[in-house]
Amino acid sequence: MAGKIVLCRCEDVTLSDLEHSVSRGYRDIEEVKRYTGFGTGPCQGKECLAVVALQLARITQQHPSAIPPFTSRPPLAPTPLKLLAKDPGAHRFADETDEGED
Repeated sequence: MAGKIVLCRCEDVTLSDLEHSVSRGYRDIEEVKRYTGFGTGPCQGKECLAVVALQLARITQQHPSAIPPFTSRPPLAPTPLKLLAKDPGAHRFADETDEGED
């Protein structure tokens, strides 16, 4: 098969990149993540973790269940709640009634 096989679309990590990282001695999914950068894009591994783990298991001849998921971490700077609460109307339920209306 010609061309590259992309495992992580966010960070453009290919099967070749994964194979190279294993050849350099990185056999743990955390090490592979740090070496290749997979799982650090906008999807935070939701799209690529399973694919990379399966390929890592194949390359290292392990059972897929032997490869635990990587540790997810919160954003470097948390989102202030006031940014999520700007629209007071968005926090009302459809069946709520206003007090004072009779």
